[in-house]
Amino acid sequence: MKHAIVPVLFLLLGATANAGQAPSGRTPGGGLTADAEANLAQRHDAFPGALSPANLAKPRPKAPFDVTGTWFINLRQSFGDFRFGPPYPEFFEPGQTAMREAEEARRNNVPYRDVIGQCFPAGMPMIMTRVHPTSLIQLPTVIYMLFGFTNRMRFIYLDGRDYTDPDIVEYTYNGESIGHWEGDALVVRTKYMEPKNHYIDSGIPVSEKFEIVERFTMESDGMLRIDYTMTDENMWKGEWKSTKRFVRQDFSDIPESNCLPSLNEDLPSTQAGQRAIDERAGN
Repeated sequence: MKHAIVPVLFLLLGATANAGQAPSGRTPGGGLTADAEANLAQRHDAFPGALSPANLAKPRPKAPFDVTGTWFINLRQSFGDFRFGPPYPEFFEPGQTAMREAEEARRNNVPYRDVIGQCFPAGMPMIMTRVHPTSLIQLPTVIYMLFGFTNRMRFIYLDGRDYTDPDIVEYTYNGESIGHWEGDALVVRTKYMEPKNHYIDSGIPVSEKFEIVERFTMESDGMLRIDYTMTDENMWKGEWKSTKRFVRQDFSDIPESNCLPSLNEDLPSTQAGQRAIDERAGN
């Protein structure tokens, strides 16, 4: 995997090529050159930014619905509905091992692959259902998601842009999401997700081939429905499907939230918390 962000600190801090000249990337007065500024601002000349006034003003068909608001995963039938299975697809060896080891960990009442408790991002799709509210802001060009769980961000671009070149893309835990409208549904495809310490449900791993297609629809009762189709040719056979519903929460906001290892030491569900419990018990 290559990174899309080109380091420029060496340009800003580098030595002068010739005496009397400004360092590369700096003006004679000590400021940034236009090229260095564009580099630091991660400018992409091929398409305008989602918040560019010109991009926002482009004529587009009216969206069939607006998801702007704060939402919470529907757990009214079962608290376990925050998970994406069962049913599960036919896992290959890594997933089979995870299911087996996770079941053994449950029997022994110990955490399994507790990377979120170590402040790794939950990643897609688990960030969508982490039993915290999520605020969505829908614009003609993009949907911004702010998750109450550790204040992670997700962006769904709606302005017709293409995916980043795979040779320069930077893989992230929420991936790169691009959506388009199909009738009364918003269809979103997400790829380029970081696989390191990125799990679904009880430690089921993903690879660089992991992709998600989501179909957003608004139900008659006001719930937001998202149908997930997940594929990963390295980890399971065929498609892994799941449906989630979200309840609008008009009296909720997203507070500031940080993942701090010192706080997680007091949570029994984390490895650090379990270790502290064992130490107090003299185990």
